[in-house]
Amino acid sequence: NEDLLAPAQAASPGAPQVPRYVRVNTLKTRVDDVIDFFKRQGYSYLGQAANMEDLRALSGKKFLLDLHLPELLVFPPQTDFHDNLLYTSGHIILQDKHQACPEEGLGVPAAQTFHVIDAGAAPGNKTSHLAAILKNKGQIFAFDVDTKRLATMNTMLMRAGVTGFQLAQQDVLTVDPEDRMVTRVPREEAAPSAERLQALAGFQRKVLSHALSFPALQRLVYSTCSLHQEENEDVVHAVLQERGSAFRCI
Repeated sequence: NEDLLAPAQAASPGAPQVPRYVRVNTLKTRVDDVIDFFKRQGYSYLGQAANMEDLRALSGKKFLLDLHLPELLVFPPQTDFHDNLLYTSGHIILQDKHQACPEEGLGVPAAQTFHVIDAGAAPGNKTSHLAAILKNKGQIFAFDVDTKRLATMNTMLMRAGVTGFQLAQQDVLTVDPEDRMVTRVPREEAAPSAERLQALAGFQRKVLSHALSFPALQRLVYSTCSLHQEENEDVVHAVLQERGSAFRCI
């Protein structure tokens, strides 16, 4: 998330930094076991965070359980786990908090089996999280138009122990949702111009409207990596106005 900070702010030594979030992959392990592993590596576990100040105060080899998501551990900014055994074996996923929230929003009952469509799925963090929530039951259909990103995603999902998934190189606008759908759009790496912002918002409205057009749809999560209102609240408001009372925002 640090790339969301303004360049001057991100470069300043005293600027606020985003904590390192680590999602425990419950397809392979338990939160308590991961906490014990890190404690054996010399980290100090401080329990569950009570507020945002607890996260900002993290330093050294200290970590917390996130105050909202029960499978998310929080470490000081720039903590590196790329060579850690838990990461290389797929027991933990390096996934920022904003990436973990949409899947939780689906509210999938544990006793039921669903078909889930992840539109624009690569590189796979959200897809692996969906699989963990579903406990590898049901089926996840993951779509992306980029062949190389799909290949990387396949490797990542296999390492994470995900079994019930199918990858497809396909445009999101041709996807036929069945039960539930996680819809997200390509990430814009640089700050877009006004013209580019309007073009992105127009595409996102088209994607969201398309996703809502299928009668089997039960619930949809709309998630972007953008901080711009034009790509978030404005898109949702415009599409809901087009749809009348058929859907409501929760």
